Amino acid sequence: MTKKKRKEKSFSSFLNNPIDFTLLITILLLLSIGLIMVLSASSPSALAESGDSYSYFSKQLLFAILGIIAMLFISKIDYRFYQKFYKHAWWIALLSLALVLVVGREVNGAKRWIYIGSLSIQPSEMVKLLMIIFYAGMLLKNRDQLGEYKKGFLWHIAMLAPIIGVLLLEPHFSASIVIIGICSIMMIMAGCKFTHFVATGGIVGIPALIGLIILEPYRLKRVITFLDPWQDATGDGWQVIQSLYAIGSRRPIWNRIRRQQAKVFIHSRTT
Repeated sequence: MTKKKRKEKSFSSFLNNPIDFTLLITILLLLSIGLIMVLSASSPSALAESGDSYSYFSKQLLFAILGIIAMLFISKIDYRFYQKFYKHAWWIALLSLALVLVVGREVNGAKRWIYIGSLSIQPSEMVKLLMIIFYAGMLLKNRDQLGEYKKGFLWHIAMLAPIIGVLLLEPHFSASIVIIGICSIMMIMAGCKFTHFVATGGIVGIPALIGLIILEPYRLKRVITFLDPWQDATGDGWQVIQSLYAIGSRRPIWNRIRRQQAKVFIHSRTT
């Protein structure tokens, strides 16, 4: 087979890869709901800031369209292609998070974003995908050892430590919890023993989590505020209480969206 014919066959198989329409419809539905919520939550502040109620929504819609185009293109790539680069994914994740600490802009006491002109990038979101690629490749390579504690559980969970460490320096506690959860589920599904997670989590994980919450006042305050926002109704609990008012009426959901109920009183409507 000539080189030209191989290229034509490869491109043809790329285009003919099937699309999972159930997954596609689910994604589009969630995206649509998210856009409606963005419009509903942001229109009062957008009108006050720029005179255009749709300014935040328009920006979000543009990125949603670009995201759909990128998704359709990437969905045509054979997932086994990423296996070749799973080791690179870990290093890219670590370096991108470290770059935030160097050139990132501090906002509300945390460095989580890199600004390039008017464009802002949050590497921790990209890291979630990179860690999925890395763990998929690593778990496949070491699949015969996953049932062991040292080579199966401990080694794979240890690969998270540098990533989580840099995230906590930003600090970005919520992203750390999400990434730990994603990788832990992947490990269990691949064959790591759940009892290893329970034992290690009980001895090390839970005390460490409690320690991280207590050591940083803002984390402890967020937990306390979530559990009882009414103890500081005009301060830290304000956002939670106004959000509850916004969804707590007995009117149909569309009426709540249309009336912008309580959203004008929320501090951070667009975050």
